[in-house]
Amino acid sequence: MKLHEFQAKERFRAYGLPTPRGIVATSVEAAREAYGELEGDLAVVKAQIHAGGRGKAGGVKLVRSADEAAEAATAILGKHLITKQNGPDGTLVRTLLVEEGLPIDKEYYVAITLDRQLEMPVLMASAEGGTEIEEVAEDNPDAILTEVVDPVRGLADFRARRITYALGVPKPLARKFAATLVKLCQAFLGDDASMVEVNPLVTTTDERVICLDGKVVIDDSALFRHKDLAGLRDEGEEDPTEVRARKAGLSYVNLDGNIGCLVNGAGLAMATMDIIKLHGGEPSNFLDVGGSASTEQVTTAFRIILEDASVKGILVNIFGGIMRCDVVAQGVVDATKALGLECPLVVRLHGTNMKEGRAILESSGLAIVSATDMKDAATKIVEAVS
Repeated sequence: MKLHEFQAKERFRAYGLPTPRGIVATSVEAAREAYGELEGDLAVVKAQIHAGGRGKAGGVKLVRSADEAAEAATAILGKHLITKQNGPDGTLVRTLLVEEGLPIDKEYYVAITLDRQLEMPVLMASAEGGTEIEEVAEDNPDAILTEVVDPVRGLADFRARRITYALGVPKPLARKFAATLVKLCQAFLGDDASMVEVNPLVTTTDERVICLDGKVVIDDSALFRHKDLAGLRDEGEEDPTEVRARKAGLSYVNLDGNIGCLVNGAGLAMATMDIIKLHGGEPSNFLDVGGSASTEQVTTAFRIILEDASVKGILVNIFGGIMRCDVVAQGVVDATKALGLECPLVVRLHGTNMKEGRAILESSGLAIVSATDMKDAATKIVEAVS
């Protein structure tokens, strides 16, 4: 679950991290009033969307008067902001953050994320802040420094000091900077985040260390421990189909292919997409109905798959453990009849009550193709949509 910048900074402040003073605005007049409340000559008007690269897309503007703040809000609010991270259609800007300007001296990049090879959180930092980290990694990979973060104890003080000195932070600010790194890691672990990014983390001419920007992604699987954070989700920024699937208890991710997949279990779903590609096909989605889906959930899953106009065929791949194959088969039959399914449908059932499930499919009178194993299923669906 992604947070907006203003939400990320609220979380930062909860962990004692310094951020600029800012006011959220959802109208031009509110932006004008926010500038006056900040009581400074320089302010920044920022679009609040779940995508980076806002500055280059015109979503971040410096202003020096209430009129300029209103002009900036007029230029940004209600517009579709197109960046490298949100596709050709862009994202509609509904909210702004109006923040005080700061006397910036130096910008740094800092992020905490999971290293899948180390199976540990890692802190990444660079003295080349304010730029996209992908560009830094490509042009000057040695400029990115890393330190391991203990998943229980957090970032050790000596590691924080080591990376602070390696970045060349001035001595008068070294203690504050290292403490900020430690607190960012506390925020990462405390909120069960999958990523925390500050770009830039700045030092100022009046010797402060400030989180000038903030990006936080919370692990959806941990939200049951954070009821307060779950309320921060902005469904308007998410794929509406994925939102609908989540509310139905399904795990769905839209892809670019033409073969719809309905599978139980994340691992089997990944393997199903792999074997489709191995046989020359392209999956149109990842869809995991879970280990105990009902007939209604199976029908909803079919509806979601068929809403994608690019889908030319569907592969149902079920391994019956807790989930019974006969329940899935009845769901498939009911969904096929209810939706008037016309595209090719291949079903592979294996496990609990698979004989009963196959019998339900065979006696349905529908044009459902049965498969004996994953290879057979992949071969048949790829041939059907070719």
